[in-house]
Parts: sequence; structure tokens; C-alpha cells
Amino acid sequence: MRDLSYKAVMARQTEIMRQAVGLDYSQFERPDSSFDYEALMAAVPYSLEEVRKIQESLHVGHTPFVYLDNLTALARKFAPEGQGAKIYLKDEASNPSGSYKARRASLSVYEAKRLGYKGVIAATSGNYGAAVASMAAKLGLKCIVVQECYDSRGIGQPEILEKQRKCEALGAEVVQLNVGPELFYETLKLLEETGFYDASLYTPTAIAGVETLGYELVEDCRGVLGKDPDYVIATNAGGGNLTGTARGVKKAGADNTKIYAASVDLSGLHMASDHDFNRKSFTTGHTGFGIPFTVQPDRSDVPRNAARPLRYLDRYLLLKQGEVFYITEALASLEGMERGPAGNTSLAAAFALAPTLPEDKVIVVQETEYTGAGKHPMPQLSFAQDQGIEIFFGDPEEEVPGKNIILPEHPSKIGLRDYDLADLRRSALRRMIAKMPEIGPEQKTYLRAELNCDESFLEEELRAQGRA
Repeated sequence: MRDLSYKAVMARQTEIMRQAVGLDYSQFERPDSSFDYEALMAAVPYSLEEVRKIQESLHVGHTPFVYLDNLTALARKFAPEGQGAKIYLKDEASNPSGSYKARRASLSVYEAKRLGYKGVIAATSGNYGAAVASMAAKLGLKCIVVQECYDSRGIGQPEILEKQRKCEALGAEVVQLNVGPELFYETLKLLEETGFYDASLYTPTAIAGVETLGYELVEDCRGVLGKDPDYVIATNAGGGNLTGTARGVKKAGADNTKIYAASVDLSGLHMASDHDFNRKSFTTGHTGFGIPFTVQPDRSDVPRNAARPLRYLDRYLLLKQGEVFYITEALASLEGMERGPAGNTSLAAAFALAPTLPEDKVIVVQETEYTGAGKHPMPQLSFAQDQGIEIFFGDPEEEVPGKNIILPEHPSKIGLRDYDLADLRRSALRRMIAKMPEIGPEQKTYLRAELNCDESFLEEELRAQGRA
């Protein structure tokens, strides 16, 4: 009998993960605590074209590329003359499970079957669970989804409960937990007990599955407009959405396309807090995941996270909860597209960005997600009210996460806010160099790639942190 105490299971996590992923991460490690990221991604045993064929066989991808002419026209009402970029949308809700995560799951579950695993396990409270369940059903594998669902009172958010329903409808067994540190522990126990494949969000296979999204949207833009997108905006949480999309955009040769992240600002709320768990109205796409995973990506459930958004970020935009709910309703009432709120975080950012750009510029919002009984804004807002959150129309700048949700009193009130990328880079650098005994030319090359910065910035920050 194995020791199943928390301490013992966590001590075995490296061995459990190696068996569950079928990948020896040690081959990518260097003695100086850096690692070979591109070699990790090259370990995916499929070319981009092969990935596209696998996804086509599973009815994933080739999603509509939609011009949001009415929302573009509305944004231009608040723009100076000659301003107001076109807003296009990649409608990923058209995938089998209703989100872009079908791309991640399709390749992960396909790989699990190729390697001979009998089932897959995914630890997620989001759309990824439904995506893994969908692909497992298609490929004939068993599926277990582990969710962090309830606070200590046994109260679950409508959005998470909706995703439970979706996972179970697709044939998955759903294990539901209270918020806390048990999620990874319970997942490790299940992986060890079942011998199933770990369909983690953060394996190189999962990220490679998203590369087709970036590649495809560039193809779409060229086909419709005869040019590359000027800006691609991705909702950012754990970083896989942005990382995979950006890599696909680069593989398509769109080197001048700017990659922007967008997250809901939940400053002041702690994601692992039992008290704060139900005081937020977004379970993903927010700063509670977006900021920590950007500066410390290897805090994930695999030894080295293949989602590394800081390598690709050109700008990081923040939205308020009320603004995203508002633009979700605007998409439905103006464009006839009812989509879930988390995927509309990047759309809200695009709406705020468009008036600042010339009319001939093109912004591509690279994903949507399905909506449903629990994911719709109305049950979300009703649930927030039940938790004592005030909801009213006004100035979103006055919104305080956990206290109120302020819907814009006018669409021009949707704001454009930047998170300082230099601060993110400094924070990430501090963590990386703490483990490096020396910093020579090879280490500096690695650090510049990880931080997506130039030589002068790195040298200045190394001096400031006493490691020049």
C-alpha cells in the first residue's frame, strides 16, 4: 500500500507526472537552472500541418472569421476623425466543445491514445474540462475532470456548475472539490491510481494544439483583407491561449503583428481564499491567474510550463468586470452573437483600443466561448448580488473587486488600461536569477528570450538587482 498522505503524494509528484505525461523533462534542463524551451516544444511529435489534419479529423478548427461591423461602428462614434480600427472575431465557440480549448484537448487526447493510455484526467474548473471530455468521447477514452467548485459553505458558482453539467453530458466523471490546495493533490492521486494520461493545460502538446488558431486567423485575415492582422488580442489567464496563438501567428510569418493580452482586473482578491472564491464573477481570464502565471509560469502542474506568455507579449490590457459583462450584452444585441463572458474579455479590450487606432488597422479578437444557463451574464450577476456584491451603472474606474460590479453608464466609459510590462519583466527576472549561480552570455540569451526584452533593459535590471 502506498502512503497517500498529502506529504507523501506531493513528494512523489515528479515520478507521477513523468508516468502520466510520457515525457522526461530533465532532458531540457541546464545546470544553471535555465532550460531549452524550443527543444521542449520540438518534442511534440507532429508538424503544424499534421496537427491541423488531426484536428480536422476531430472536427476542430476552421472556425468562422467574423467582421463585427456594428461594434466597430459603435467604437468609431467615440473616435477622432479617421480613427476606429476594424474589429474581427475568430468564433471559436463553433468548436465541438464550444471553445478554443478544443484545440488544446484534441492534440492532448490524441497523444494519449497514441501512447496507449486508457483514459485522461484534467484538473480544471473551466472550458478545458468540457473540451477534454468531448475529445475523449470522440476517441473512445475514459475521462475524469477534477474541479475546484465550492467554498466551505458548499456554494458553487453558476459558471463552474454549468461546466460540470457540460462535462458530465459529454461522458466524463467529474470530481468536485472545495477551494484550497487539494486540487493538485487529488489529481496526483487519481493519476497514480488510474494510470491515466495527464491532459494538462501546460504540456507542449497542449500548446502546440493552439498554434493552429494563430496560424488560421492569419490565413483568414489574408484571405478576407489581403493583409496580416495589425493586432491580435488574447484573453490571458494561465498563458496557454496567448502562447499558442502567438506561436501560430509567428509560424504563419506575420512578424509585424502585435500580440496583446487582456485580463479582468481582480486586484485585491486572492484566488485560493475561501472568502474571496465566490466574490469574483470570472473563473478565468483574470489577473489572479494572468499575473502570477506570466511572471512565474512553472508554478503549474508540470515540471516546465510550455505556456510562457511573457516571451510573446507586446502589451497587457486590463478590463473591469462590469465592462466585460456590458460588451457581452453588446455582442448579443448588436451582432446577434450570444457568447460566454470570459471569452469577451479580449473583445472589451478591442472595443477600448479601436478608437485609438487608424481606420485601416485591423484588430483580431482570437476567441469566443459558448454560453449556457450558468455562464450567461444574468445568472452571474444574480449570484453576485446574492453574495452581497453591489451592481449598478456608473464609472467602471470606481469598481472594487469583491465589493461591486459597475456596468458602464455609456459605452465610451469602457477604459484602456495598461499593466506595466517592465514591472512584470523585473518580477520574472528576480525569480529566475535567484536560482542562477552565474550569469554569463548564454544565460543572458536565455533571459532575454524569456523576458522578451532587449539587451539594454536586461543589463540595466541586472545591475539594479546586483547581478551585473
